Parts: sequence; structure tokens; C-alpha cells
Amino acid sequence: MSIWIDTARIATGLNMVLLALLGSVWIRNYVQLRSKHTLGMLVFATLLFFENGFALYYYLIDPTLSAWFSTKVPDIAWKAMLLLHVLETLAIGFLAWVTWD
Repeated sequence: MSIWIDTARIATGLNMVLLALLGSVWIRNYVQLRSKHTLGMLVFATLLFFENGFALYYYLIDPTLSAWFSTKVPDIAWKAMLLLHVLETLAIGFLAWVTWD
């Protein structure tokens, strides 16, 4: 089960890095353009960044839930959570590619 936990943690951390980079691009664009679309993307990145931050906190630091995630969560639940994190990473990665292209 450790592989599922580690992969979910890595995907969540990668999501946060990509969202921080995207957020910096969108902040710069919003300052220059004052576009609602850019502001919307910035708000989206900020909220998703904090969602991933909470997930990473619960996976790594929270004394109760990190122990529970490490020992008591069934494999099928970990596979489902992992799938969501990996799909989110792919979506954010594609958004980053479109933004930087």
C-alpha cells in the first residue's frame, strides 16, 4: 500500500508546484491586462492550490489522519484517490503546457 500513498503524495506536491507556477503567470497577466478571464484562472489556481495543500497536510503531517491513511485505508480507496490526484496532475500539466506555449 505504500506505493499508493507515495504516488498520491508526489502527485499532490507536483500539483502544488504547477499551480504556483501557473498562478505567477496569471498574476503577471492580470496586472497587465485586467481581464476577468485571467482573474478567473488565478482564483481557480489559488483554490486548487489550497485544496492540494490540505490534502498534502493530511497525508504527511496531521497526527491522526496521516496514521490512518498509512494503515487503515483499504487499497481500493487509495487507488481511487490516487487516480483522482493523477488525473488532476495531468489536467494541470496540460493547462500549464497551453499557458506556456
